[in-house]
Amino acid sequence: MRLDGIPLWDGTEYRGPADLSWEPDRIIDVRPATARHDDLCVLPGLVDTHVHLVGYAGAGDPPDFATWPLVTSRDEQVLHGAAHAQQAMRHGVTTLRDLAGDEAQIALRRAFDAGVLPGPRIQVHGVVGMTAGHNDLFVPPAYPLRKPTADGPDECRKLVRTWARAGMDGIKLTTSGGVLSIGDRNAWRNYTRDEIKAVVDEAHALGMRVAAHAHSEDGIRVAVEEGADSIEHGTLMSKDLAEALAARGTPVAPTLLINEAIAEGRVPVTAEARAKAAELVATRDVLLAQAAALGVRFVLGTDANGHHVRFGDQLAEVVHMTKILGLDAGAALRAATSDAADAIGMPVGRIAPGLGADLIVLRGRPWERAEDLAAGNIVAVVSRGRLVAGALP
Repeated sequence: MRLDGIPLWDGTEYRGPADLSWEPDRIIDVRPATARHDDLCVLPGLVDTHVHLVGYAGAGDPPDFATWPLVTSRDEQVLHGAAHAQQAMRHGVTTLRDLAGDEAQIALRRAFDAGVLPGPRIQVHGVVGMTAGHNDLFVPPAYPLRKPTADGPDECRKLVRTWARAGMDGIKLTTSGGVLSIGDRNAWRNYTRDEIKAVVDEAHALGMRVAAHAHSEDGIRVAVEEGADSIEHGTLMSKDLAEALAARGTPVAPTLLINEAIAEGRVPVTAEARAKAAELVATRDVLLAQAAALGVRFVLGTDANGHHVRFGDQLAEVVHMTKILGLDAGAALRAATSDAADAIGMPVGRIAPGLGADLIVLRGRPWERAEDLAAGNIVAVVSRGRLVAGALP
């Protein structure tokens, strides 16, 4: 398949009109051309480094976030996850990293990879969290069916190994409390340094990246010092931490829209969750803008789950990164394509020979005007080399 004479933004910069050809899942050739479709452009598919596929995907207002997983069979949950993945793909988000996965998300990844269903590229991280930690507190105390936890360095190592055996791509580690977890506090310590050290060491020994959930300054600091590969949220990032992260090139997914939606009560949440998010958002913007100015490597990560951020809202998150972080349009687009792909080690996020054929054909110039990155401007989406939305010009 091919596109001729469409202005190309290749994941790092604008290249001018180009002729582009690909075969299923591999870009073959990119060469300069004479413009034939000057009102359009082509750019790489977006990469969301932080999602949760298993959540309600039906029409209308979503049901209660806390109880839906407890009253919905696992088989049905997988179907909702497939719907979310496909919805993101049709909006040009062709790679997703699920940061609280289990065998269900692994099944989706394998089905999409095998072509059983059309779907985006997926990575899956298993959570390593402590008893009464952020991940454990999504389930009410009296409910007997709980997610795995690990306490002490040896148990932490064993859970990392268990997730590796299950086929996980990486590990999500909780080093602070969270917002939506029940009875939790953002400032609560999650894990001792020895436990965190054990998780990172074991994951790296098995070739898996570690994404650290951290809102608090202490949670960010210990994750950075012990070698986590990315910081998720990074909300209360001090100046010295920002300087350390910038020097190391550690990617940070700021998950902007979800915390604002919760803080402002624009989505159904408990009063507790709203108060926690409001406290974070009150100081977040200044700190994250400071971090961006110091050179922190921000990447697209939305925390989309279908309840508080929809799949497809990734486009709005990129635009919002320009407003909150102070990034220019090109930098925000790089954060959602080449930088995000590099952060999770996927051969996508750029349009170049030999890479995966994930493309968006769009009206406008989103590297100059971030607002052009909008669902209404999408002309076509190609995922894994196949047309999955719209029509190619």
